[in-house]
Amino acid sequence: MYVNMKYILDNANRDGYAVMAVNSVNMEMARAVIEAAEELHSPIIVQFGVGQMSKLAHPDQMVPMIRAMAEKASVPVCLNLDHGPSLQAAVDAIQRGFTNVMIDASSLPYEENVKRSRIVADLAHASGISCEAELGHVGQAADGDGRTSDMYTNVEQAVDFVKQTGVDALAVAIGTAHGKYPAGYVPVLDFERLAELKAALKMPLVLHGGSGSGEENIRKAVAGGINKINVCTDAFHAAEKAMKAKWEAEPNTDYLNIMMVAEAAIKKFVKDYILLIGSNDRYTFEAADNGSKE
Repeated sequence: MYVNMKYILDNANRDGYAVMAVNSVNMEMARAVIEAAEELHSPIIVQFGVGQMSKLAHPDQMVPMIRAMAEKASVPVCLNLDHGPSLQAAVDAIQRGFTNVMIDASSLPYEENVKRSRIVADLAHASGISCEAELGHVGQAADGDGRTSDMYTNVEQAVDFVKQTGVDALAVAIGTAHGKYPAGYVPVLDFERLAELKAALKMPLVLHGGSGSGEENIRKAVAGGINKINVCTDAFHAAEKAMKAKWEAEPNTDYLNIMMVAEAAIKKFVKDYILLIGSNDRYTFEAADNGSKE
């Protein structure tokens, strides 16, 4: 079922689990992610960003393909614009048929973040889809971002932000960062702040930079109220590792077999992660109010 993200995350928020949002840049990744979710009876979020669309995940091909997969799936599937950098990017995604758009104005002054997020949320809601925004700064792991408390989401400001914007989910900064962390580094997350944010907002909260954060951190984040976890780098790495191993074992293997190996590796990775965050066997479809885009 092709649904908006609000439906998926409201259920997760109500029942205390998290849902994966996996950056999927080609057919094999998208298919692996959706099939993994189906086999474990889990809702799932497929996503990609503007940069990925410019390189490989061309939306003219990817959006209709993912929608077709989702409409045939036995579990709820959302297609999310990840880190939409502008109003135009959000409008394009809405018009193309995404079922959630994220507007990321978190690097801008607070009032500008509020203004842009409110506009995008209003546009999304008018089109029957949902909206995510970010408050605080989730930076780049390779640059050492996410390690200083001045980047973290302020609780009082978050309450005001949600009230003014009407967004359906909020990405919060509690110590993670995007991309690959330096070797041996595991982020230290501010779980006390997460608990305060959850108590104050009582809404779906999002953790960006889930890759490389460690299983213990992920479990505690879910227990503390995170309902959506963005995963990209770790999914890519699972495919890369499997492909390299295949080439080492069979140097003459062909393109077809390499892609099959990559798809299988991503599928296993997603299934393992679903079990980690507890979205398996959580699927319930309420036909009267499902946010469907069919």
